[in-house]
Amino acid sequence: MTRGLSIWLDALRVWATLIVVLSHVAYPRFTRGDYILIRELNLGSDAVIVFFVVSGLVIAYAAERDGRLSTYAFNRATRLFSVLFPALLLTFAFDQLGRSIGPEAYTSFYQPLPLGELLFRGLTMSNEWALFDRVRLGSNGPLWSLSYEAGYYMLFAAAVFLFGARKWAVLLALAAILGPRVLLLMPAWLMGVVLWNWVASGGPARLSLSRARLMACGGPLFYVLCQWADVPQMLTLLTAEATAPLHHRALLAFSDEFLWNGMIGVMTTLHIMGMARLLQGYERAHPRIRWWAGASFSIYVTHYPALHLIDAAFPAESVARDALFVFGSISVGLLFAQVFERPIHRLRQSLRSLAQGLRLRPKPQSPKPQT
Repeated sequence: MTRGLSIWLDALRVWATLIVVLSHVAYPRFTRGDYILIRELNLGSDAVIVFFVVSGLVIAYAAERDGRLSTYAFNRATRLFSVLFPALLLTFAFDQLGRSIGPEAYTSFYQPLPLGELLFRGLTMSNEWALFDRVRLGSNGPLWSLSYEAGYYMLFAAAVFLFGARKWAVLLALAAILGPRVLLLMPAWLMGVVLWNWVASGGPARLSLSRARLMACGGPLFYVLCQWADVPQMLTLLTAEATAPLHHRALLAFSDEFLWNGMIGVMTTLHIMGMARLLQGYERAHPRIRWWAGASFSIYVTHYPALHLIDAAFPAESVARDALFVFGSISVGLLFAQVFERPIHRLRQSLRSLAQGLRLRPKPQSPKPQT
């Protein structure tokens, strides 16, 4: 992983996170429909697919670095749970406070759950899996994507670290538990895996500069052209016809645009391939990008409960409230990251030291019989 590519992936994560936040702020129930174009273009959902491609690349790189299943599982678990557990507690607290202040802000896009069920379904990340009933974790709807990604992490681990009959048994069992909805968006994530294998095999060096520029610019340009030509809507109509008489959104939920999402995956992959070549040898540090990227996960998992709380606490509509939605929700994520996301390396070191200490602790000896 070169420094240039690593920084660009961080920049994409930051960009995608901010697009998701703005997309949610643009809901008419928050901002009157003044920014409805963001909703009509569905930019937030598209940004999540960019996350998936980047995630697939980064996880494939991390698995290669980790080298064994135990290390891979430890790193993925600490990354997820160190942020997800406090985020679920924050969601519950914000929802309870918001409902006491302004219950009308929670009439839609909210599912009340007891704290125990919220934590169980959230920490198992089973909220979108086929084996269980779908649930919204309080007001924190965006956590659907973590349910998808956790499934991809497990499928990838089984494919890479297991062998023989055990591998196929685990893969089939996981596929049955996750279900077709989750699997429909996995191609975009797998594109990131393939992309890392291409990078690791020296692919960027084999790419000419002219072709790299074409790919880096062509991916985003093709996305704009597709939006202009209303390609997402055309693909949605095809999906609706194929699933009739069932309603495609009720059937597929967050995977209802899987055809368009696959195209976004291709466009994102081409863009990153081009940038991987163009940024070879790039050595600038860009600490600001690194700093924002270090809070992107926290902003993603906390901004929606924050939006609902702001809506409940400040019901009077105004442009100032619109700004509070944006900067207030992001500020919550930044503060949250300072406490929970950024100290991940210290947390891992503490857990390793604890495990090492437990292994080295002498076993108690049985008392010798008296003679």
